[in-house]
Formats: sequence, C-alpha cells, structure tokens
Amino acid sequence: MNPNNYVVIMAGGIGSRFWPFSRTTFPKQFHDVMGTGKTMIQQTADRYRNICPQENILVVTNKDYAELVKSQLPWMTENQILLEPMGRNTAPCVAYAAFKIFAKNPDANLVVCPADHVILMEETFERVILEALESTQKSDRLLTLGMKPTRPDTGYGYIQFHEIPDPVKKVKTFTEKPELEIARKFLESGDFVWNAGIFIWNARSIIHALEKHQPELYEIFNDGIQHMWTANEQSFINNTYPQCKNISVDNGIMEKATNVYVMLADFGWSDLGTWKSLYELSDKDENGNVVNANAMLYDTYNSVVRVGKDKLVVLEGVDNLIVAEADGVIMICHKDHEQRVKDFVSDAKQSAANKKFI
Repeated sequence: MNPNNYVVIMAGGIGSRFWPFSRTTFPKQFHDVMGTGKTMIQQTADRYRNICPQENILVVTNKDYAELVKSQLPWMTENQILLEPMGRNTAPCVAYAAFKIFAKNPDANLVVCPADHVILMEETFERVILEALESTQKSDRLLTLGMKPTRPDTGYGYIQFHEIPDPVKKVKTFTEKPELEIARKFLESGDFVWNAGIFIWNARSIIHALEKHQPELYEIFNDGIQHMWTANEQSFINNTYPQCKNISVDNGIMEKATNVYVMLADFGWSDLGTWKSLYELSDKDENGNVVNANAMLYDTYNSVVRVGKDKLVVLEGVDNLIVAEADGVIMICHKDHEQRVKDFVSDAKQSAANKKFI
C-alpha cells in the first residue's frame, strides 16, 4: 500500500434535497440510507481501506458534526477530522485539506470525495481509483471521474472530452449544473459524461491550481501552513475561514484550469443526492414502489414511501409520489418535481414557526 496515498472525505453538507429525512442537525451522510447496516460516511471510509493507510484518511466537516464523525468513525484521531467553523462550499474545504496534507507529506497523492455516494461495484471502484492515483502521482493533472448520464439532471456537472484511446482523456469543456434545456442537449449529443465529484490529484498540483485560479484562497492557507498539525491549527481555521470565498472546486478550479482530465468509469455510481436517486437505486415492489414504512397501499404506483415505523400510512389511487415523514414533518411531492425540495427548505427557513424543522 502506497504511504503517499491520502483520501479526503467531504462531509460538511446538510443534504437539503433529501429533506425532511436529512436535517441541519443530522445530515444524510450520518444515516444508513440504503439499509446496509452502515451509515454513508462509514461505507465511504471502508471503501478506501485498500487504497491508503487508515491514518491517511481525513474527514472535512462542519464543527457541529464533530461528535457524529467521532462516534461513527471512532478509529479516527482528532488530527484526521478537519473542522470548518462554517460552510464555505468545496474549494475552501479542498484547500484546507491539501495544505494540511502537503505540510506533512509534499509527495502526497489525494483522492477527494463526498461522504454520501453509493458505489455498487466496490472491486471495480477500487481498481479505477488505484489506476487514477497512478496517473496523477507524478503528473500535473487535475483528474475527475466521468459517468455516462442516464437523464438530463441539473444537479451534476457535465464534462465534454477529447476522444482519444487513452482511458485518461483531456477535458474539452466543463459545465457545472446547467439549466435543464442545456442538460437535455448534453444528453442528446452523447458527447458528455457526468462529473462524479470524485477528484484525484497530487498535493502540489492542486496547490498550484489554487495559486493560479483562486489566489485569495491560496494566500490564506499558504500563510497558515505553519499552523497545520499544531495546537494552533483550529484557532487559525476559526479566524480565517470566514474570509474564504464561498465557491465550489468545480467553479473555482475545474472550469478554469487547462490541465483537467477525466477517466471514464462504470462502477454503479450514484451521488444519492435526491429522493429520485434513492428510488432508482432501491428495490421495488410489484407496483414499482419503494417502501420503508408500515404502509397499506391501494392502487399506488411508482412512489417512494418513507415514514417512521411507529406510524401507519395509507395511500390509495396515487402514482409517482414522494411521501416522506421525519421528526414532525410530512412531505408529499410529485416525484418529477423533486428539485423543488430545496425551495420547500428555503421557504420553511424563512418562517419563524417552521425553521425549527430544517
């Protein structure tokens, strides 16, 4: 096992598109969403057990989730849990982890991944990651993994690449979360893949990319690199994180850089970002329903029903619905309108009476 391999798990999001199941106080990455007996962050960490030494796995998360991480990954030391005082999207998260790892090991080679992905073909995934790490170990490449799109989803980034025989292909265009009509055109063209949000690069390459494309972020963390792995690290982060631009690594780096590459892969991937993605991945009954509830269904089809087992839900004559209940919230939504869930969360947040349910 290569001691220069590191994994950075991003686990700070609140998963608002999975509301009301995913909450600010208990986001989806800390739930056993698929009923496997392990939470999503536990499955993610396990996925890399043959990729790098366990001590080289780091989690970046919000300070409010520190105890959740410690309880679910009890083998992690405090130095492996990087605590953000506030959410600032993925570019500051990546910068923090990259500079911390670089301070300890300038030859480090990194995988950066979200904590809430589903991977159905674990052995294939492991083979792809090791191949990707070999590609970036000594090259100035910013590599992402590309998945064949199955629908015009506006929640993913889309990658157009130069068609060459090499499995690692130069990216032609990189578009983050396009409008629906553009996503449809991408799908129809057949020239685009989804950005899986799993990045591979060496520490030098991503730090150089930050210096070139996000110089303010670079300066913040470069000035504080001497605090990494010391008792002053958290104080430095608490004081400087509010100065970081709120920007994704996709918008801030990948859309701007010229050394971006994609490796096409198929290992049963889903980011499990929405109710619809849960529906697509789950076992269904004879009427196409995904049921995790004490439920009585009559003439009910193609629906997701997730309600606490202490309640009985009765549905009759409905099709293509999401029926979800959690901690005082009941949500009934057309499955094809699931993108509106974020609007529901935003509207509830604006209400003095309802913001407690977020």
